[in-house]
Amino acid sequence: MNSRIWAVVPAAGVGARMGADRPKQYLELLGRTVLEHTVETLLSASAIEQLVISISAGDPYWTDLPIAGNTKLSVCEGGQERCHSVLNGLNALQTLGADEQDWVMVHDAARPCLRSEDLSRLIHSVTIKNQGGILAVPVRDTMKLSDNSGEQIDATVDRSHMWHALTPQMFRLGKLRSAIEQSLEDDFVVTDEASAMEHAGHSPLLVRGHADNIKITIPEDLALAEFFLQRNAS
Repeated sequence: MNSRIWAVVPAAGVGARMGADRPKQYLELLGRTVLEHTVETLLSASAIEQLVISISAGDPYWTDLPIAGNTKLSVCEGGQERCHSVLNGLNALQTLGADEQDWVMVHDAARPCLRSEDLSRLIHSVTIKNQGGILAVPVRDTMKLSDNSGEQIDATVDRSHMWHALTPQMFRLGKLRSAIEQSLEDDFVVTDEASAMEHAGHSPLLVRGHADNIKITIPEDLALAEFFLQRNAS
């Protein structure tokens, strides 16, 4: 493998929908924070050279975490939106010696249930095919499109080619940075890294993962994440 692999974890969000006294990435989950679970899974992949975490300015929680002293971790200041935090993380990687042609994977701070096998599958698929891609799972439920009011069904959507996008999402560092910068210049809403790459004319790979790679968004997600982590550990 000629190109190195790096990682960025945007962790500057406030998680307002959790209604907690701190950002959701710092909530306790099985005796550790959500962020610690997330980061430790990434660190378990020996292929990853270095990991940059984008945290908010004046973050009072990060330095108290046991993982804060890990030599494979660096921090940078996050931005107003997730895409800005990712962009800052990409720039920080380059100061650490990352090359434009190196791979970088971006993983949500609030996805602590990522399976190591899925992480390995993403790295293998992307590097073997030399094409950026994302973890995703096929849509299983019947999908409905609402009318403009958002209160009535307008149509049933064909789900046969629909996927739920997950993270990590893995692309060449230079191409991803350029795609995000172009999207911001065009006032294009970047919902994830793949959307920025699509806007730039690329067609990312879909690499099948597991649906238990959930993103903690609302309070009940914590209990679900606890269940998944305990089950996968056993």
